This record gives sequence, structure tokens and C-alpha cells, in this order.
Amino acid sequence: MARPPAELERRITRIKSPQADAASDAASVEATVKMIVADVRSGGDEAVRRYARAFDGSDLAEFEVSAAERDAAVAALDPQTRRDTEFAIARVRAFAEAQLGTILPLEVEALPGLHLGHRVIPIRTVGAYVPGGRYPILSAPVMTIVPARVAGCAEVIACLPPNAHPAMIAGCHLSGADRIFRVGGAQAIAAMAFGTETIPAVDKIVGPGNAFVNEAKRQVFGQVGIDQLAGPSEIFVVADETGKAAMIATDLLAQAEHDVRTRVGLITTDRALAEATLAEVERQLETLPTANVAGPAWRDNGEIVVCADEAAMIAYSDLIAAEHLQVHTRDPQATAKKLSNYGSLFIGELASVVYSDKCCGTNHTLPTMAAARYTGGLWVGSYVKICTHQWLEPAGVAAVAPPAIRQSATEGMEGHRRAAALRL
Repeated sequence: MARPPAELERRITRIKSPQADAASDAASVEATVKMIVADVRSGGDEAVRRYARAFDGSDLAEFEVSAAERDAAVAALDPQTRRDTEFAIARVRAFAEAQLGTILPLEVEALPGLHLGHRVIPIRTVGAYVPGGRYPILSAPVMTIVPARVAGCAEVIACLPPNAHPAMIAGCHLSGADRIFRVGGAQAIAAMAFGTETIPAVDKIVGPGNAFVNEAKRQVFGQVGIDQLAGPSEIFVVADETGKAAMIATDLLAQAEHDVRTRVGLITTDRALAEATLAEVERQLETLPTANVAGPAWRDNGEIVVCADEAAMIAYSDLIAAEHLQVHTRDPQATAKKLSNYGSLFIGELASVVYSDKCCGTNHTLPTMAAARYTGGLWVGSYVKICTHQWLEPAGVAAVAPPAIRQSATEGMEGHRRAAALRL
């Protein structure tokens, strides 16, 4: 995170600061991933197999999940889990369809005889990385695969670690993956970027992962498109004196149990709420079964800041640019309109991050590490290209050729000048 401007720093009081240094030396990860990417690019399946043995203890003869295995994974789902998964798929699909409806083709006659426009073209082949992680996040394949299907991508493949929970395979199948491969880590990203004997090369890779997956996406970008570089999860809450300490603490710890590197925080104008939330987090950690993860996350990355006024609260929140931002104020809709930098906004105390994480319809693949300053999260628009076109009639040529000829001549680009003049 960028250092607050001096004027803003004077208007905040830090009740709890993170203990960990957010900046870490990633040199070893970068070097390891560089080696893996190069090996997979040159060695194909055999290199993937070698890294699967080394990192996952897997010695699979076949990477691809067969149709029979896909059917078995779906059949093995607990009936309620299947209904809940299908509920999430329906909600994500419905919201993605609504979003796609806002992305319209364009045709305009900018001048008489000058026709400009754009088409909305689905990306042909998409690779969805589905993380294994600490928990089987059943919504993960839903968030990356369903929007691709709504966008109209011709082929969607999914890669997930060999030791991923079988329910994750079922989730990939129900979400609409054409092919599913038991390949994880940086080697999966390299395989999808360059292709192997069995894993097809894709046009774009989406989905979160650990530091090695993230670094691999960074290194293959350009060869393929990527959605974003996602770091550890984040949640911040902006609140005034109407905030409820017990609810805020519960929400912070719900996200903190993701990973020991999760960033969580409260930004408030009320010191009493800040101190009550600090005490409440410690109290709830005593009974939270996942405190072995949430506790270190809170200790190392937790933050509580008291701001002099609402303007300072808004400014500090926009500086943080949190992945998930909850608004617990007297008039949350009014506060929300003043906020600019966030991955996804949760307006009012009834809007929990957990609902978006699991099943309400918005995508949970969101920008972290202050990337929300310049980008939003994964959405159906991430799976299409907006490609321009133009066509001219004689009147259009008469309008644009003379300035194009003069500009080309000024630049000394005689070939350009001739091409522009030829059509007059």
C-alpha cells in the first residue's frame, strides 16, 4: 500500500497496525517459476508430470478427468451440496447475462460516408485455474467458468490440483467446463499458456491461486491474456458510530480464516467502535475453530484506524483500495456514492462478503494489493473483446483523405501519403 499523504496521516489514529511487512522478497518464487515455465514449454507433458510428482505427490497416468470420473464426482455430491452449487451457478449466470446485456455492439456514421463501429467477440479458448487451497472452495469454478459460458467462449478448460476435493471436479462439470485436467500450480499455468501433448493452449487464463500461480500468470502474460494478479484476500469495513462491533469482528474473522496472509481492517470515525471491535476480535478468536489461521492473519495483517471525519475515512479507504469493502454507516447508500476504490462494495450491514464469496451472483475474483485503483474484478466482460471496424463511402474518403495526406507528408511517411491519396 502507498504511504498516506502527510495531511491524511495527521487525520488518522492507528489503534492497531499490521505487524507483518507487506513487501516480501519474491525473488525465489520468481526464479522457481521461471524454471517451471521454461521446462513445461520445452518438455510438455513429461515436465508437467515431473512437477506433479515433486509438488503434489501425484503420479497420474492421465491428466484429463474422464467423462466417467466427472459423472462419478457429480453423483457423489451430497444432494443439498448439489442444490446449493446449482443455486450459485444460477445466480452467477443470471448476473453475468444481465451484465452481458449492457455490452452492446456499435455502428455510427461519424461523418457522411464515414462508418465506425465495434463488435463484441467472445474469446475463443479460456483456461480457468481452480485452486485447491486450504479449503475446497466450491464456488471457485462457478466464478471462473460460468461467465465464460455466458460470454459464448467456444472452449473452456479447467485445471485444478491433483489432490483437489472431488466436489471441485463436480463444480467444474456443473459449471460447464469442456475439459478438466488434474494439474495444479505454476506448471498448470505454463501448460495452458503454451500447450502440451494433452493440454491445449488457451487464449486467456483466469482464476486465483497461490504465489507460484500468480507469478506464473505474470510471466506468461503476453503469450496469453490473464485476468489479473491476485494476492492474499482482503476485507475492510468503513463505519461510523452506528457500526456494531460484534458484527464487524465476525466479518473480519470470516475473511481472515482464508489464509494467514489475509488483510483485514476497520476504518472508522468512532474511537469507541474501534476499541470495542479490537476487544471483540480477540474474544471471538477464543472460540473460532479456524483461529489457527484467522489469529495469525489478524495479528500480522489486521488494522484498525480512527479517522478525524468522514472525508478522512473515505480518503483512507480509497488509499487502501480493498478487495472487499463493507459499508456500515448511518446512511450506507450515501457513503457508498463517495467511495471510488474497491474490488466489490457491500452496502449496509445486511450485505456480507460471504454472500458474494459463495452464491449471490457477483464474482468473487477481485483485485487485491490496491489494484482496485485501476481495475475492477472478473466479470463477463473479461471474456469478450471489443473490436473496432470501419467502412467508408466516397463522401467519407473526401472528408478524411486530405488531412491524412497532409499529416503523412508532414511526418515524412510517403507510403502513408500515397495510400491515403490513392482513394481520392
